Amino acid sequence: MNTCDLSFENSFCSLGEAFYCRVSPEPLPDPYLISMNPVTAGMPGLDTQVFASQLPDWISGNRVPPGADPAAMLYAGHQFGHFVPQLGDGRAILLGEVKDTEGRLWELQLKGAGVTPYSRSGDGRAVLRSTIREYLCSEAMHGLGIPTTRALCITGSDEEVYREQIETAAVLVRMAPSHVRFGSFEVFYHRNQHDALQELADYMLTRHFPHLADQAQPYLAMFSEVVLRTASLISQWQLVGFAHGVMNTDNMSLLGLTLDYGPYGFLDSYDPDFVCNHSDHEGRYAFSRQPVIGHWNLTCLAQAMLPLFSGDPDAAVEMAQARLDTYEPAFVQAYADGMHAKLGLKEKHRKDHALVTDLLQKMQVSQVDYTRFFRALADFRMQDAGRSCVAADEFVDRDAFHAWGRIYAARLTQENSQDEARARAMRWVNPKYILRNSLAQQAIEKAENKDFSEIDRLLQLLSRPFDEQPENEEYAALPPDWAEKISVSCSS
Repeated sequence: MNTCDLSFENSFCSLGEAFYCRVSPEPLPDPYLISMNPVTAGMPGLDTQVFASQLPDWISGNRVPPGADPAAMLYAGHQFGHFVPQLGDGRAILLGEVKDTEGRLWELQLKGAGVTPYSRSGDGRAVLRSTIREYLCSEAMHGLGIPTTRALCITGSDEEVYREQIETAAVLVRMAPSHVRFGSFEVFYHRNQHDALQELADYMLTRHFPHLADQAQPYLAMFSEVVLRTASLISQWQLVGFAHGVMNTDNMSLLGLTLDYGPYGFLDSYDPDFVCNHSDHEGRYAFSRQPVIGHWNLTCLAQAMLPLFSGDPDAAVEMAQARLDTYEPAFVQAYADGMHAKLGLKEKHRKDHALVTDLLQKMQVSQVDYTRFFRALADFRMQDAGRSCVAADEFVDRDAFHAWGRIYAARLTQENSQDEARARAMRWVNPKYILRNSLAQQAIEKAENKDFSEIDRLLQLLSRPFDEQPENEEYAALPPDWAEKISVSCSS
């Protein structure tokens, strides 16, 4: 395209108004462009220079793009374990779908574009702080190879918005093949609207699971695939040390994408009990509990889809349970495979689980930085059992690492591992750079003073998290002491 015109499709709105409310974006006063992601802007073949010149008006709600059909999506959800019968997009507005240069359709959503009928007394706005966090983290996750929504751009305004304090407003444009969630099904099940439930399922089958349409039980097959995608997604979170923070069912994507970045956090020192959300007083969504919560959320989805599986309630439950039972082994296998790769192991041995468990326990005791350790472990040398490896520097108790290193060296010898080849393979799966909360906070503080350079720098850095970037070495350092005081909550 040579202009910023987008050719919109509006397939979700074709479902009918039981699934959404039409709503116009609320104009953002005096908008200005903060950052545009050149990668995602190039996906639909946009002329980024022309797009950038007109972007603030388009995405801030001041002018709706021709062909768009703005709507807020309806859904329900279990929030911190309690069912809420109606939620919906309280500060997100779906514009429609655009086709990228490879023919794939992407939904464009404005996040922070004003009040919708589902705002529940909220203002519908997003603040600059939370918008920067989602913008950067969605692209950081993509760089890590983890399924996620994507980010197109941020527009800001000096309009004041109150959360815990007065902040300035911003609008994020995010992209995904679909923003349909587990809660999108729950709302119609709990309203006993089974026709709408089936209509939504047919829509998802046609648009996103067409390879399952000819199955004898297509709805069951779709649910089964959602189970496996979710298991895979959460295993990837655990392997990179990512904590979502709010794993409510309305924040779980039917496509197995990381969705709705709020009070997330990457592990600094390894702590399985890490709770990144200051609002999560009971630790429901602690890092180590994410796999269990994933299964719990899938159980809620299974219940919502029961009428689609069989007219016989007992048979439907039996079918759903059989698919739910595939979650744990799928997660365990994916996590084990990923941990083998992180340790540079090519073969599977009976005692490998103990090797991993022992390492993680020692890391917890010494408060070892999760990302830095696994990256440094690539330099482990079998000949000296890792005594020269800088990974030992992460341990308060170096003897504990050396004790583990002797076992690890023997294990590597069993499979005739070669140091150099193993090091190369390990660097491909153990990132050097992650979006620590301290890095995001530094970008936020500069942006609050109208300096947006750090946002773009981090965007570029995190697009290549596995590469050595000597000019950015300081971004791989331990977080500063003040980072421990960073507090993120559901308003983040």
